[in-house]
Amino acid sequence: MEIIGIETATYEKTLKEIECFLDTVDELIAASSQQKTGEWLDNQDVCLILKISPRTLQNLRDTDQISYSQIGRKIYYKKKDIQKFIEKHNRKL
Repeated sequence: MEIIGIETATYEKTLKEIECFLDTVDELIAASSQQKTGEWLDNQDVCLILKISPRTLQNLRDTDQISYSQIGRKIYYKKKDIQKFIEKHNRKL
């Protein structure tokens, strides 16, 4: 085993740089996470936005009027798809 000796000041400076780097990585992960989750809505969100029941929302999915993604038993909708649906149906009124 090889042992390398460094000055205390150099060691402490290196630790501070590593901590700064890890803080930056944490901030980037948090920002990315918030951005991605903000783009997706769940069933409850969509029902509240459209003012419809969960069954009506299921009918919209079944008739391919609203696109969705499913992970396990949980269903998610892209926010932009819901906005497009609202715009499309507001024009018909």
